[in-house]
Amino acid sequence: MATPESRLHALGLVLPPPPAPLGTYVPFRQAGGLLFLSGVGPRLADGGIIRGQVGSELSIAQGTEAARQCGLNLLTNIRAATGTLDAVDMVLKVFGMVNAVPGFGDHPKVIDGCTDLFVAIFGEAGRPARSAVGMASLPQNIAVEIEAIVLLRG
Repeated sequence: MATPESRLHALGLVLPPPPAPLGTYVPFRQAGGLLFLSGVGPRLADGGIIRGQVGSELSIAQGTEAARQCGLNLLTNIRAATGTLDAVDMVLKVFGMVNAVPGFGDHPKVIDGCTDLFVAIFGEAGRPARSAVGMASLPQNIAVEIEAIVLLRG
C-alpha cells in the first residue's frame, strides 16, 4: 500500500528546507490530533520567492505553480512537526489567498495547485474543505499564501 512518503518519492518531489517565520509566530501548533499550519508563501528551495499579482504580472498557470510551491512548504512543515508525512490522517481545511488584480475570478484554479498536490500525496484524504480568496496585496508581494489544518493519525 502506498504511503504519503512513498508517493512523494515516486513523484520525484524533494521538500524544500523549512521556511523561517517572518514575524512573531510559529510555523505550526498541535492541539490534540489537530495540526494547525501557519500560512506559507511560495518560497523556493534556493530561497527565491514567487512574487507578483496574478492577472497582471503572473498568469493563472504561474499562480497555480506558486500555490503548488506553498503546498510543498506546508508538507515541509508537516514533516517538521511530526517527523513523517505518514502521520497525516487527512487534510481537513485549506485557506488560500491569491495576490490578484481587481476583478480576477479564478482563485480556485490557482489554489488547485496546492490541493492537487495534497491529493497526489495523500489520496482522497488530501482533498480538503477549502476557501480560495483574492487579496489586494500579500506580504512581500508574494503571489499566494496558504494555511492548512491537518488531522493526525492516532
